[in-house]
Amino acid sequence: MKKIITLLLILISFATKAQEKDKFLPKGNEEFAEKKYADAEANYRISQSKFKKKAVSSYNLGTSIYKQNQHSEAKYQFAKAIQDAKTKPEKHKAFHNLGNVLMKEKEYQGAVEAYKNALRNNPNDEETRYNYALAKKMLKDNPPPEKPKENKKDQEKEKKEEKKEPEKDNDKNKDKNKDKDKGNQPQQPKPSGASKQRIDNLLDAVNNEEKKVQEKVNAQKALANPKKLEKDW
Repeated sequence: MKKIITLLLILISFATKAQEKDKFLPKGNEEFAEKKYADAEANYRISQSKFKKKAVSSYNLGTSIYKQNQHSEAKYQFAKAIQDAKTKPEKHKAFHNLGNVLMKEKEYQGAVEAYKNALRNNPNDEETRYNYALAKKMLKDNPPPEKPKENKKDQEKEKKEEKKEPEKDNDKNKDKNKDKDKGNQPQQPKPSGASKQRIDNLLDAVNNEEKKVQEKVNAQKALANPKKLEKDW
């Protein structure tokens, strides 16, 4: 009998200590009801730090942050609450509020999925069902932008152009090398038609001068050696 009484006293003692440790959560709830969201947030954070795996602390913290229009931070807290949730009601509430945050951020695809998961955990919640229908309508009216698809023909064309470009560069390099070789080698001018005509005229003139000279020489020789006239008797 004494052992039973002692065991009951120990259990009561643990329950009292657990209740004392969890005093920040109820205090945060009181402040939340009074719309003192910043004060409620502070108590929820303390509760969360002491009970790291307690879904209700993260859920209430996310709700108080959401009321202060800090949607990104609230989204993180609701995701944590979903992760730590052990019952369907906890999961339903966390998914529902996550959907509300995503609707505020115009992430309609994510909101549809969040409300769908909320309904899986509580199919009878009319507010979640209404929000789910609204999110689907908003997603239909505001579809996410599609990623541009590259045309296969354009891709093949680009690949061919990429292959051709190096060949062009090689041709340019070849031309440059040819130009360099030409610069290093002595150039032999090809006679044009005018140049050939000029050479022919010059040769003709020389020949004419030589002929004239030869004629003068011959005339001088004739004078030096006169021929005797033979008398024709």
